[in-house]
Amino acid sequence: MNSIIIDNFDDDLIVRLQKRAEHSGRSLEAEAKEILRAVLTKNEENSLNLAAKIEQRFSHFGDFEIPIISRDSLREIPNFED
Repeated sequence: MNSIIIDNFDDDLIVRLQKRAEHSGRSLEAEAKEILRAVLTKNEENSLNLAAKIEQRFSHFGDFEIPIISRDSLREIPNFED
């Protein structure tokens, strides 16, 4: 098994990691592993397709029709030469 040593790790981040580990019932090491696993596998699972991201984001609304908004025609461009 490989080991990682992180020097000069910010004290505030350590405290936040400890709180998160306590909240999830894990050790500090297990919580750090879970965070790294989640972040590093997230990019593999999610595509960079914007349409798919939008569909995924709003899928909980189900199927619905977007109402057509009536709009006025464009006004004429002013002619300042007259």
